[in-house]
Formats: sequence, C-alpha cells, structure tokens
Amino acid sequence: MPDDAPAFPAQQQEPPGLTAPMDPAPDHGETSYRGSGRLAGLRALITGGDSGIGRAVAIAFAREGADVAIGYLPEEQQDAEETARWVRQAGREVVLLPGDLREEQVARDTVADAVARLGGLDVLVNNAGFQMARRSSIADVTTDDLDRVLKTNLYALFWVTQAALEHLGEGGSIVNVSSIQAYQPSTSLLDYASTKAAINNFTVNLAAEVGARGIRVNAVAPGPIWTPLQPATQPPEKIEAFGADTPLGRAGQPAEVAPAFVFLASPTDAGYVSGTVLGVTGGKPVF
Repeated sequence: MPDDAPAFPAQQQEPPGLTAPMDPAPDHGETSYRGSGRLAGLRALITGGDSGIGRAVAIAFAREGADVAIGYLPEEQQDAEETARWVRQAGREVVLLPGDLREEQVARDTVADAVARLGGLDVLVNNAGFQMARRSSIADVTTDDLDRVLKTNLYALFWVTQAALEHLGEGGSIVNVSSIQAYQPSTSLLDYASTKAAINNFTVNLAAEVGARGIRVNAVAPGPIWTPLQPATQPPEKIEAFGADTPLGRAGQPAEVAPAFVFLASPTDAGYVSGTVLGVTGGKPVF
C-alpha cells in the first residue's frame, strides 16, 4: 500500500455490520492482550459483545479470569461465535444470548439467562449501541431512526441495568459506554450524541444511588474506534479519513479500549472509582 494511501479504504456495509468484510481487520487483542488475574472468578454480562469493543472486552475479561455472557442481535451470530471461541480458548465459560434488546422482555430475559447460566453476576457492561451517520440534517432524522437509536442506547440501558441490579451485590460494577460524541458532537449524529450525553448523566446519577450498596458505576468514552459500526453507518468516503482528526492522528483499535473496561471492572484496581467517565479518544478531551 502506498505511503499516502488511507488507513481505511472506502467501504460500506448494511447495519448492524460484521467483522469479516472489514478492511483492514480490527485488532481485538487476539494476539496481544495478556491477562494477570485481575478479574479472577468474576461473572460478566457484555451487551453488544459479539464484535468491536464488545469482543475486545470479552477477550480481555476472559484472559483476566472472568466468565462471560454476551448479548447480540441474532444476525450477528457469526461474530458471536468467533468471540466465544476466543473466550473458550482463554479457558473461561462463555454464554451466548442472541436477542434484540429494544424489546423490554428480551432485555430483562437476557440478564436473567446470563445469571442462571453463569451462576450469578458481578459485572455488567452496557456496550450495545447504534448510530446512523448517513444524513446531513435534523430534517433527515425519522421517527424510525429515533426509535432505533433511543431504544438501543437508552431504553435497553435502563431495562438491562434494572434487571442486573437485582443480582449485583457488594463489589459489583457497571460500566456503561459513552462516547466522544457526548463532548464533541457531530451534526450527522445528533440523536446518537444526545443519547451518549444522557449516558454520562445516567452513570453519575446511578453511581450516587447505588454507592451505598457497594456497587460502582462508571463509563468509558471511546473516540473513533475501528468497529463494524463504522462501515455499517458511515458514508464510504468518510471511512477513508476515519480518526484522522484526533490529536494522535489515527483511529483506535478495539484492543486499545478494552484495558479501560478491565480497570473499571476490577474491584482492586478501581475499588474507589465510581461516577466517572474515562476517555479513550486519541487525545480528544472528555471534560
């Protein structure tokens, strides 16, 4: 590839997007992440755990000693199976939970099934999310768009968290996924950015409510990260410049985000950390 070639060739998929067609293939830490037992014996549910950041977190958690349940859309089964393979390779148990979290009963059942099959729950990662950047104005945002974004990013977050809090005890942890969009919103992502700002508020507010129970609530705010969501929701011409506007001059890989989740989930490393948003943004500010 010539030196001046874009890091990401123009490409496009239909939502929700899959890993296999991506060029280049994302790095989820498959060959690089080394665990040190920081989550030994914990049981985690990761929504949107089939690909992208969710897959990287699942791999990292497993290599840190946690058993993992992953939620995902049924059409993402191919990616979910690949994630499960890496978790098993780390010697940990994995539970696959296909379902659309935009349906309240599915969201609540996903938690119940994770608890039943893992034997309990210690960590919840609210990673499932959706955006659509193929539009130029608020006038282009349809009611169907709003339903998909708000129900995926906020309704499901509430439902899953409500159900999880029935099982999380002292030392439990919730890690939500915010975004640089909560701080530097793009006009093409008006609805998505709004949900991420709401997730920041949710994180701080819930941390105040459940702190007395010994449960910590935090969030990670990724910047531009190379996941299937990008070619599935961005115009192909924008992919070529993806991440170039960060101070570090490039997009991040899922493997570069996963350690933030490990830190926040760890009861020893982050035992006094709650109500915070940790940015992994390539230098863009999250304050």
